[in-house]
Order: sequence, then C-alpha cells, then structure tokens
Amino acid sequence: MVQATALPRNETGIETAISILKQRFGDRLQTGAAIREQHGHTTTWIENQSPDAVVFPHTTQEVSDIVKTCAAHGVPVIPFGTGTSLEGHVNAPAGGISVDLMQMDKVLAVHAEDLDCVVQPGVTREALNTHLRDQGLFFPIDPGANASLGGMAATRASGTNAVRYGTMKDNVLSLEAVMPDGQIIRTGQRAKKSSAGYDLARLLIGAEGTLGIITELTLCLQGIPEAISSARCSFPTVDAACRAVMMTIQYGIPVARIELLDEMSVQAANAYSGLNLPETPLLLLEFHGSEGGAVEQAETFGQIAEEFGGTDFAATSTTEDRNKLWQARHDMYWACLQLRPGARGISTDVCVPISRLAECVTQAQKKADDLGLLAPIVGHVGDGNFHTLLLIDMESADEVAKADAFVGWLNDLAISMEGTCTGEHGIGQGKRPYLEKELGPATRYMAAIKAALDPDNIMNPGKILSDRP
Repeated sequence: MVQATALPRNETGIETAISILKQRFGDRLQTGAAIREQHGHTTTWIENQSPDAVVFPHTTQEVSDIVKTCAAHGVPVIPFGTGTSLEGHVNAPAGGISVDLMQMDKVLAVHAEDLDCVVQPGVTREALNTHLRDQGLFFPIDPGANASLGGMAATRASGTNAVRYGTMKDNVLSLEAVMPDGQIIRTGQRAKKSSAGYDLARLLIGAEGTLGIITELTLCLQGIPEAISSARCSFPTVDAACRAVMMTIQYGIPVARIELLDEMSVQAANAYSGLNLPETPLLLLEFHGSEGGAVEQAETFGQIAEEFGGTDFAATSTTEDRNKLWQARHDMYWACLQLRPGARGISTDVCVPISRLAECVTQAQKKADDLGLLAPIVGHVGDGNFHTLLLIDMESADEVAKADAFVGWLNDLAISMEGTCTGEHGIGQGKRPYLEKELGPATRYMAAIKAALDPDNIMNPGKILSDRP
C-alpha cells in the first residue's frame, strides 16, 4: 500500500499566508476541519492529508493573487476541482492552501461555427453538454464521473469516447494558467493548429497541478451525430471478447465507444441496474454517424462478434434503451461495491497496446483469483485501457497486502508489455514508484522542468515525481 509521506511544513509561512488571504477573501477562505478534510479527500486507500485552508476564487486574477501570496511565503498550493481523482492528487503532504475552482464555473463563449468553446475550469462536463445541447454540439470526453473540465485537463482524462474522439490532450486548443510565480499566461489562440513555439498547453495537460493552475480552457467541440446506435454482445470468455475488439479496431469500424464488462461486472450490473444480461463477458458499443452508417457499423460488428463466439447480440437506436445501458456502465463502481457489502473499492487502471489486451486482461483475472481477491474488471478496451476494482476488507492486513501486491504486479505487467501503469487515472501519489520504471531517464528531465518553473516546489508538491524539499 502506497504511503502518503508527509513533507516538511513551513509553519510560519502557512500562518502568514492564511492571515493575508483571510483579509483578502473573507468568508471565501475556510479553515474548518470538515471542509479541510473534504479537500484532502481521496477516493482510494491513500491516507487523507488535509490542507491548512481552502479558498474559493472567482476569477483568474484572484487565483494569481493567491499564488503570489503563497509564493512570497513558500506555501504549497493544491488545485481542487470536484475531488474525483483516484491517486491522491488533492492531498496536501506539506500542508498549505487548497484552491477550490468550482465557483469559476462559467461558459464564457461558444463559437458554434468554429466548433470550439471557452470555459472556466469549474465547469463540469455534464454542465457544458447541457449548455451546448440546443446548439447541436457536444463535448465528447466522458470519464464517467461528472468531473470539472479543469481537473480533466490537469489529469489528462479520457473515458468511454476516447477510442473515437481522443483524450483531453486532443481536445484542448489552448489554456490560460497561473504559473508558480503568479504570472498569468495563455498558451495559444483558437486556431486549430499552430507551429508557434513550445507546446505549453500539452505541458500543463497531465501535469496534475504541479506546474501551474489552469484557469480557462478553449475546447474542441463536435456536432451531435445524426444517428446514434448502441449494441451489446456476450462472449464465452474475456479472451474472446478482447479478440473481437482487436478485430473491430483493425477492420476500421469507427466505433465511438467499446466497453468490456467481465462476468462479475455483468452480475453486478444486473443486480444494481435491473438488467437481465447473460452473466458472461460482455461488450457494450456505440456507433455515431448517419442513419444508414450507424446501422451498418452495428451489423458489421455483429458479424465480427459471431466469429469469436459472440451471442445474444442486440442493437438499439432508441434513446431510452441506449441511456439505460450506458447508465449501467457509468454506475459500475457502485454496482460492484454491492458484490461485497462493507468492502472498500480500490480502483486501478493500466493501458497496453491493443494486441496485448486479451493477454493482459486474462493474466490480471488469473492473478486476482490466485490471490483470492474479488476484482471485477471493466475497460475502455477500444484503446487497450482497463480498470480493476479490488473489493477489500481494509481491516484485514492480509487482504491489504495482497491488494498492494496485485496493483504493483499489474503495473509491472503493463509496462513489460510496452504499456503504461496508468491509462487515465494519473500518477498523483499512488503511482509515483512506477513512473521511473516506465519512463526511466525521462523522469529526470521532467524533474528539471519542474525545478525550473517551480524552484520552491509550491505547486502541488509530492505528486508525480519523487519528493524534494
């Protein structure tokens, strides 16, 4: 189990910064124990490390003022969105100030003719899509949780639509950000491409708040498809389902979503969401296009699935039926918790080349079974990414040790298959030991960038890279 190591605290600096910011922000700075604990909350097994205060800015200039105050006194700054991250990203190992961006929640502009929009970081993906709906547009990145768009950029989120529409790095045109010295920068304009200078937007996307705080995003949008068709198909084994996925991608079918549920996950979905699916490995798919195109894509997939023993194939284009299937997929975390009431759900993810997907998923299932762990698997398998949810009795030292061993083993397995220890959850605190295994000397250059931009290590310290004073 990854330990949330405490870093040295600057007690005098923290006390001074809080006093200054309290005068500046009044009731928008809170130091109560409950709200501080909430902002150190982590949805995994990493120990909660609360900040010393939480402040709620409304503008980019206010974020800049906060960072300048903290920089002047050597105080850590921890950006906070909705708190749905899974690897301890919002913990405060050296104390400091949590900057809660959720009141910066305005859609600033929509340029429908250019298929882009400008938003503040606290806008959630669901709120943006509600705002866009009457204009026939949508933002495609869907990580499941109703995360903030600033947080999604900071963790380089992806999700169920990534197989067709890419991840956050593919859907952000430019950013506004506050850097560690409080300077406000803009990384680009609204043009769809640029060869002008270093790509600072991509440097900040996925930096998890360690290089700056994102305060505005210019995002790519998509037109709502003329037709959307969903399909489901059961398979005799996970291996067969994964091989059907590989063939589907290699055949060039432009699937928008292709999701795997293993036997335990299907069992959980049936019980929690009132479905009646065969309790064998299942693929859920979605196709976007014209009326004829979406139907043709579904039919072609059905033919591929049949080659790999697929059964109970069913396609639907009705909104009610589609929503029921995808809501069940998005509810999988809560559904799987019902498989073992009282257990803690520990979610971990890896991503491998699609040619190694079947092998990696099958080995993960066998390893969990060998260790006696209950570990349902779901995945965005169109791009080789899957999640294992370990259902653990945290009072059992033996189970916790086995779960820890499993997570480490799975990270190492994915890396050995030329994959990554995290496809979308990020590094945070939880996966730092595996980043150097995956990237080797490249992490030294990451550390050099961090040191150059943030020499006093005030921006979300203790995340991604090894601890330093």
